[in-house]
Amino acid sequence: MSAEIYRDAWGIPHLRADSVHELARAQGLVTARDRAWQLEVERHRARGTSAAVLGVDALPWDRFVRRARVDDTARRCFADLCAKDPETADWVRAYVDGVNEGLTGAELPLGAPGRWEPWTPLGVWLATHVLFAGFPAKLWREQAVRHLGEAAVALFATDGPGTSGSNGWLVSGERTATGRAVIAGDPHRFIEDPGVYQQIHLSCPEFDVIGLAVPGIPGIAHFGHTGTVAWAITNAMADYQDLYREKLRRTGAGVEALDPDGSWRRASRHTETIEVAGEEPVEVEVIETARGPVIAGGPEGLDDGTPLALSLRTPPRVTGDLGFSTLLPLLRARRVADVDRAFDQWAEPVNVVQAADTEGGVLHRVAGRVPVRSTTNRTRVVPAWEAGHEWTGWHDMPRTGLTDGVAVMANQRGPAAPLGVEFAPPHRADRIAELLAGKEKWTAADMPAIHMDTHLASAGPLLDHLAALTDLSPAAGDLRATLLAWNRRMDADSSAAALFAAVRTALVRRLAAHPAFAALTTPPAYPEVLLPWLGLTPRIGYALEHLLRAEELYGIDRPAAVRAAVEEVAAGAPVKTWGETHRLFAWRALPDPSYDAPGLSGDHDCVLCTSAVPGLTDLAARGPAARYVWDLARREDSRWVVPFGASGAPGSPHHRDQQPLWLGGDLVPVVTDFEQLSKESDV
Repeated sequence: MSAEIYRDAWGIPHLRADSVHELARAQGLVTARDRAWQLEVERHRARGTSAAVLGVDALPWDRFVRRARVDDTARRCFADLCAKDPETADWVRAYVDGVNEGLTGAELPLGAPGRWEPWTPLGVWLATHVLFAGFPAKLWREQAVRHLGEAAVALFATDGPGTSGSNGWLVSGERTATGRAVIAGDPHRFIEDPGVYQQIHLSCPEFDVIGLAVPGIPGIAHFGHTGTVAWAITNAMADYQDLYREKLRRTGAGVEALDPDGSWRRASRHTETIEVAGEEPVEVEVIETARGPVIAGGPEGLDDGTPLALSLRTPPRVTGDLGFSTLLPLLRARRVADVDRAFDQWAEPVNVVQAADTEGGVLHRVAGRVPVRSTTNRTRVVPAWEAGHEWTGWHDMPRTGLTDGVAVMANQRGPAAPLGVEFAPPHRADRIAELLAGKEKWTAADMPAIHMDTHLASAGPLLDHLAALTDLSPAAGDLRATLLAWNRRMDADSSAAALFAAVRTALVRRLAAHPAFAALTTPPAYPEVLLPWLGLTPRIGYALEHLLRAEELYGIDRPAAVRAAVEEVAAGAPVKTWGETHRLFAWRALPDPSYDAPGLSGDHDCVLCTSAVPGLTDLAARGPAARYVWDLARREDSRWVVPFGASGAPGSPHHRDQQPLWLGGDLVPVVTDFEQLSKESDV
């Protein structure tokens, strides 16, 4: 047969084929077999038809996807791919053929699967990343400036609750025991079951690559190792999407939008119907101006009557290019220069790329497409009818070198600084750099200790306030003493970590309830999918260290608030351990009452980034969606792990068999020798 499927002891698929296209078909087929329900959910999410199978709770997402024109953009980008890169377009078609073949006859929880179209993988990619750059943060800044003034932008600046990030570090050969580089890290995303990354091995006469694929997308976009070169990415935190405030009016012919030259231009307009399981269908009006699709409001304003319409401008909608021409060259890469050239074609999301090869080459660069426009565009919602907010070109992507043989990225203000507005606090990056500086020669086997580090540097400002408190009740005084002696590690079995989290939660809630912030408690009636960026309590929780260190905070007596929070926790029910409340809260399309969510170590600003939302919940919906260690000395010494397992089928022995390792910081061996694998079938 022209393609073969093998499995290792963890059920990870290893595919071997006679050609690139047969390999793509096999990848699509095995993904459909292993992740049929996941692929069906992703197809619906990309098309805006989720509510037809998942019910009314999925309606806000479907409405947003329809208005943002995700499916139409995917079609446009695939048409562009066919015209400019027919080889990659045919390769994507082969993958889709495999998906449809693998889905044939699949039994899914809510009916038979639908058919994938050639552009469906592009739609899945767009739907996965349309909110990745966090453009709704511009709505938050509008609110904060309106009610608190310009200083609020910097005061609350930190990565928002909907932003995903990653840790990544490259240790060059001069700092390793083998003399060859090691790349390691972990992407932080919302944890889903089954997982958002798929461990896979792709082999044909042109290449042999292991890596983490995104189910529904051919190839290996983010994390891969070809044997002679390896690469990995982190979110660059660049700003490349713009929001425009539109003036719209209805006419007898449709809808018009006011342009910067003072003229009214016809906007495209049509209606779509969203089917909702168990409910009546819902009609959605889809409007697009010269800036982009209108994602909120319309000629009549928002649902609460606010006279507002917002359009969204994104690079793929403007250019018709999603960057899929990167994918095949990545698989064929042999050296760092090949990876570099491949990422020159990358579009979104904008990432920091780290790569190394067996000849000593290293790469540390930003990849993606960021428009050149005014500073105001990057920070706020801008008026579509005023000149000066146009896109005038594309930024060159920055490149940088290593420091003492090491490069560390953890979404902090690094090489992408000229391209962004808000970045992650530096704590994770600083901690990784500190740990790497502590040893002269590193090996691949050393890296999991860094993955699992739980030191919480952002605890400092709150502990400083605690140290200054006096005249506490005896119970509160004991609590204070415990926290001041605490090692600042957010370990699951730590009672001191649990006490710190409890005090932090109590303080965040008190600050959020202060009259100074009252105007920010109720945002305008924006679409529901945008509201996580507008919540006052999460914003205070994530920016707490800035709020506590600011010279003045809108007249709030912070020592009194900290004192009240400590007394509240001291007088409450006994706190057990951090892992009692800090548990894994994975997203599932359908609930699984039988799943017992495990307790977790780590916290938002730890290297072990298991993100709760201080003030709202200790449950962690985000965390390491995979961990990897790429060894350039011997690929067989590389390691990886995912939160659950290789299979998305609940009855499979490989559905959740990696979770104990993921929880404990252990990794699964990477196997590349087909002689050590079990053959499953010819396809």
